[in-house]
Amino acid sequence: MTDNFYDFTVTTLAGEALDLAKFKGQVALVVNTASECGLTPQYKGLQSIQDKYSSRGLVVIGFPSNDFGAQEPGEAEQIKSFCEINYGVTFPLITKNPVKGEDIQPVYDFLTSQTVSEFKGAIRWNFEKFLIDKNGSIAARFHPEVGPDDPNLIQQLEDLLDS
Repeated sequence: MTDNFYDFTVTTLAGEALDLAKFKGQVALVVNTASECGLTPQYKGLQSIQDKYSSRGLVVIGFPSNDFGAQEPGEAEQIKSFCEINYGVTFPLITKNPVKGEDIQPVYDFLTSQTVSEFKGAIRWNFEKFLIDKNGSIAARFHPEVGPDDPNLIQQLEDLLDS
């Protein structure tokens, strides 16, 4: 198991390989998403901070998952279309995969099993967020109900961008 987020390669909803190493030196906000969740409107805030901070080195990456309440039932094209039409999403969306349990995808196994106790543990619900620093380490983890515009999240994000 790697100890660096940027060591992974994932597959986008378009079926293309995405080597996360391409974002090394940037800050990533990683979010497990779902289209039929009460928190789904967070897509708007995620896109807003992507728009605001991408020029400073932020990338938001969405990981659709159907793990909680079967709230992401769609296939790749449906998810992609939903996000683009309803929220104008332009940030990378990864193929729908489990973010918990036996079949957890490798990126989420990394995110939830780190030795830093404050970041360790299973994903609790859709829209849980991880801030990844420029070197590929987890810098912060936020509860699903903490929105993308939360002042604490924004402050930590800005601090990482400025470091």
